[in-house]
Amino acid sequence: MAANILDLPRNFSLYTIPAAWALSIAPHFYAASLGKFDNKNPRSYTRDTEGDQSIDKATKAKIVRAEGAQQNGFENLGLFAAAVVIGNVAKLPNETLNTLSAAYLASRVAYNALYVAGTTDMLSNLRSVSFLTGVSIIFTFFIKSGNVLRNQL
Repeated sequence: MAANILDLPRNFSLYTIPAAWALSIAPHFYAASLGKFDNKNPRSYTRDTEGDQSIDKATKAKIVRAEGAQQNGFENLGLFAAAVVIGNVAKLPNETLNTLSAAYLASRVAYNALYVAGTTDMLSNLRSVSFLTGVSIIFTFFIKSGNVLRNQL
């Protein structure tokens, strides 16, 4: 019988940090594929897209949402990385590290998909739930780590 990957004695949590980075940049690559991305001036892409008459309104909105998903991913990446590192410093059990890390990545996949597709109130509300789930996972890392480290004193 195959073991559950989360129950493995190996700790893969540190590998989820570059995976989270990849999930953060992925919406940008998608947005760039939809319009006329100019790598010489990448930060003006969203602004330039809004004025581009050759791109339909729905595609423009999707580009803006994808770029927003990218920004949010990078805004949260440092906190996630710190949480994973402190979990490893505190020597949380591998199952805990793996489960929390994988759950965070899943929350980010859901967040990106819901943000890009979010043209309804229901989808935008689900996006907020996935965001708060990810933040809760990060806080869980810190709380569990704090409990372990507090008990070592």
